[in-house]
Amino acid sequence: MRLIIIFLLSIQFSFSQIYEVGVTFGSSNFIGDVGDTTFISPDEILNPDGKINGLMTYGLLLKWNRSPRHSYRFSVLSSHLAGNDFDSKDPRRVERGFIFESNLMEMSAGMEFTFLDFNLHEPGIKYTPYIFTGLVYTQYDKLAYQNNNILKLGTKSSSYGIPFTLGFKYKILDQFIISAEVGSRFMFTDNIDGSVSEDENYTNFGNINNNDWYVFSLINLSYTFGRKPCYCNY
Repeated sequence: MRLIIIFLLSIQFSFSQIYEVGVTFGSSNFIGDVGDTTFISPDEILNPDGKINGLMTYGLLLKWNRSPRHSYRFSVLSSHLAGNDFDSKDPRRVERGFIFESNLMEMSAGMEFTFLDFNLHEPGIKYTPYIFTGLVYTQYDKLAYQNNNILKLGTKSSSYGIPFTLGFKYKILDQFIISAEVGSRFMFTDNIDGSVSEDENYTNFGNINNNDWYVFSLINLSYTFGRKPCYCNY
C-alpha cells in the first residue's frame, strides 16, 4: 500500500506546477446574419451618430500549467460586439443596411496544449505555438427585429459555445509571458444578432439553419508564480 502511495505522489509531483494570472485585450468581430462574413476581421461599427468606434475586448486570464505541454485555463472577457451590413461584400446585405450592437460577457474554461515543451523552470528562451478549446458561457443583449430595425429589448440572453483558439506565446524576463491569439466561438444559438426570436411579435430573418460565431483577436500578458516541483523521498 505504501509503495502505491509513493508511486502516485511521484506522478503528481513530476509535473511543473506553476500558475499564471494575466490581462487580455484586443478586438472582436461577428459572423452571422448581419455584417461582414470575413472570418478574422477586428471590426468597427458605424454608430447612429455617424462616428466609427473600434470594438474593444478586455478581461482576465488564469492558468494552471499542469505540465510543460498542457494547462488548465479560465478567462472572463467583456466585449462590445457588433455587425454592420455596410461592411459586407454581399450586395444584398449592403442594400438591406442592418446594424446591431451588443454588450457581451464571456466566461470560458478548458485546456491549452502547446506544440513545444514550455517548462518555465528551465533557463533559456521559451516560446511555442498553442491551441485552446473547452466550453464558453456567453451573456449578451437580447435583440429582436421589427419594422426594419434591430432593437435592444432591455434584457439579457445567454448561450453556451465551443472555443477554437490558435496562439503563440513567448517568455519575457523571468516571470512574464506575452502571447497573441485568434479564437473563434461556435455558439449554440442563432440569435446574438436578433435574427431569430421566439416571440411572435417579432420577425425572423436570415439563414435559420446556421448558428452564430464570433472571433476574438487578443494580446495576453501574464505573470507566473509557483514553486518548482520537489522530488521528495518518503
